[in-house]
Amino acid sequence: MKAHYKIFMIDQDKIFKIIIDLVTIIILYILLLSLLVGVANILLSIKSILFGTLGGGFGQIVSSVLTIFVLIDLFKTFVDFREHKEIRITYVTDATILIVLREIAAGVYIQRFDYPFVLGLSILLLTLGIIRALAVKYPPKP
Repeated sequence: MKAHYKIFMIDQDKIFKIIIDLVTIIILYILLLSLLVGVANILLSIKSILFGTLGGGFGQIVSSVLTIFVLIDLFKTFVDFREHKEIRITYVTDATILIVLREIAAGVYIQRFDYPFVLGLSILLLTLGIIRALAVKYPPKP
């Protein structure tokens, strides 16, 4: 009788692994598409600056390039997760540092910084830098 019940038992770990694999594959394809669209957008921005067709500017290109770097780091994080089934703190901190740097670059070009905002970003960058350094110096044991 017990063998009969084993046929109908659902292996929850296997279902969870399949769903996680499907979600990460979908996210990887979305990130890949976003990278392609982002690069095309940068090329169109450069073309518009060279030929003077649209307003935009250098700040927009810098912000777009930094956004591409963020997407590349996220892509790296998901590929690493698919291969090793863990998320490395260094990839996450790298992506977060790039996001903060992108905000700084965008703010510099439109001159929208005030004192508390700059102080907050500075503290955030310092904290992320310390976390990144500690994660490299003391990697998790396998």
